Amino acid sequence: MKKDNLLKSMTGFGRAVQVLNKREILVEMRSVNHRYFEFSARLPRGFLFLEEKLKLLIKDKINRGKLEVSVTIHNIEGRETEITVNPAVVGGYVNALRAVAAEYALIDGLSLSDVLRMPDAFTVNKATVNEDEIWNDISIVANEALEKFVAMRGAEGEKIKSDMLEKLAVIETLSKEIERLSPANAEKYREKLFERMKEILDDKQIEPQRILLEAALFAEKTAVDEELVRLSSHFEQFKKMLNKEEAVGRKLDFLLQEINREVNTIGSKSQDLATTKIIVELKSIVEKIREQIQNLE
Repeated sequence: MKKDNLLKSMTGFGRAVQVLNKREILVEMRSVNHRYFEFSARLPRGFLFLEEKLKLLIKDKINRGKLEVSVTIHNIEGRETEITVNPAVVGGYVNALRAVAAEYALIDGLSLSDVLRMPDAFTVNKATVNEDEIWNDISIVANEALEKFVAMRGAEGEKIKSDMLEKLAVIETLSKEIERLSPANAEKYREKLFERMKEILDDKQIEPQRILLEAALFAEKTAVDEELVRLSSHFEQFKKMLNKEEAVGRKLDFLLQEINREVNTIGSKSQDLATTKIIVELKSIVEKIREQIQNLE
């Protein structure tokens, strides 16, 4: 089976039950978040040979997540068990009991229930299991459960994708607002600097060139053009990754770290209250996206 081309959540559940070859087979799969692929199985005694087969079947569809598979097999006609009577043992008990009854004038009240309580009166043997037949039947049910399981993870993944795209759109809007405010902040600083120097020099002649130089140094120190360009590039990469035909959870996590780094750099350069407020909001949204990414395969 090939991996689906959907963004998938690491949380999912799938269940299927069928009656095949007079066996009722129930397969359940559930998974939670995990950094890697971790598999465990709960199988009936005597069917441990199925574990590796199930793991290989599921690994073809799942990349990450802590997955648990439970298999229950109910033999409708008890076909996996053979019960035989030990005539010599039963006969020995019956003869001995009747001899005791005759010798001590006891009433012979032997019944079938008495026979059932006789040690070693019956032998219970497990019938030979056809492993190929069992695996063929279980794989049919397991595949049905797996389809439901993957479908649920895919549906959850699409919800997460939609939510992240909405949040990313907000981040892009806020980034553009920072870009709009940046030149105005430099101009405000120039005006403030001019007024401050004018106050200090007590209306004496102020060299315009000096003001312009100081303003230029401030603008260079607080410029966020490069960070905004890199942010824009990261946003485009992020959106492209959401449509890739592979598991991208780890890559998205790394890319979000880069986005967060640029936001922090812009925050360290911000000198005005408006930009600082935007940075706080940006960090909050980035953290929410990070939490969503932790759910992705």
